[in-house]
Amino acid sequence: MDRVSNETYLTFGGHVELYNYRFLYFVIMFGIYILIICSNSVILFLIWIKKNLHEPMYMFIAALLLNSILFSTNVYPKLLIDFLSDKQIVSHSLCSFQGFIYYSLCGSELFLLAAMGYDRYVCICKPLQYSTIMNRRTVTSLLVSAWLLPACQLVPSLVLTSSLEICMFTLKGIYCNNSISQIYCMKPRAAYIIYGTFIFINTTFLPILFIIFTYAKILIVSYQSSINFRVRAIQTCSPHLLVLISFSCFYSYDVVIARMEVDLDKTVRFIMSLQVILYHPLFNPIIYGLKLKKISEHLKGIFARGKLTVCVRINVC
Repeated sequence: MDRVSNETYLTFGGHVELYNYRFLYFVIMFGIYILIICSNSVILFLIWIKKNLHEPMYMFIAALLLNSILFSTNVYPKLLIDFLSDKQIVSHSLCSFQGFIYYSLCGSELFLLAAMGYDRYVCICKPLQYSTIMNRRTVTSLLVSAWLLPACQLVPSLVLTSSLEICMFTLKGIYCNNSISQIYCMKPRAAYIIYGTFIFINTTFLPILFIIFTYAKILIVSYQSSINFRVRAIQTCSPHLLVLISFSCFYSYDVVIARMEVDLDKTVRFIMSLQVILYHPLFNPIIYGLKLKKISEHLKGIFARGKLTVCVRINVC
């Protein structure tokens, strides 16, 4: 433990061969962070400036991409600093705040995916009422709720943990997530366990259950319709399902490892911790950029104009 100005500091103990490969880790992760910011920002900017993308579905996609940028910015800068630092430490208050933002944004991701599931349900099952149901007020309410509800539900966790005594000052991970719950002296009290269960049901179980319900309705309607209708439904819903599956896999790993206190090999834990923050923020822009026709056409137009400009400047074309 290191105390400066009455602040408690924690050490990240999850790094593997950091002193031998610190610069390699830094270059790779810095490149990935820049790629995440650029790829998400490009599509986000497209949705912002193109009027034919000002539809509910694309508004939710923009929210997901913004969520990925915020999620990565919450983790990567501190991780990059640690790669180059002699000591991989963080203050307890800053670690608690990073964990709060981490799980608040994870909850927002699931809420946004649930809102997208509802949007697809209305579009496919109630097409004539779509513009009436998914109006600007409804979309705004869903977006605001997706970001505020998970954050508000997690605020009491900061109060509950602030009063607990710390016995361990080394975290098993490389950033602040659920592993911080393992540093406290006393085992979780009944109130803490009930509160954790309440959060899990509200931010994970209910959104996933709602998504399953919407897709069950979509399957029933698609089964009763023509083949062309089924094909269009699959094309519309497949990006959403792929993103949901991707996020669910990594989120499940994070929750299971921390809550069940599974004792993984240090190298395995290190690799999985990197995968949680690596693949999914890159997966969103790739899936939505390639799978959705309107976005892919705009991207092709941008790259075509960029290529033409370069050719003109160097007098090749």
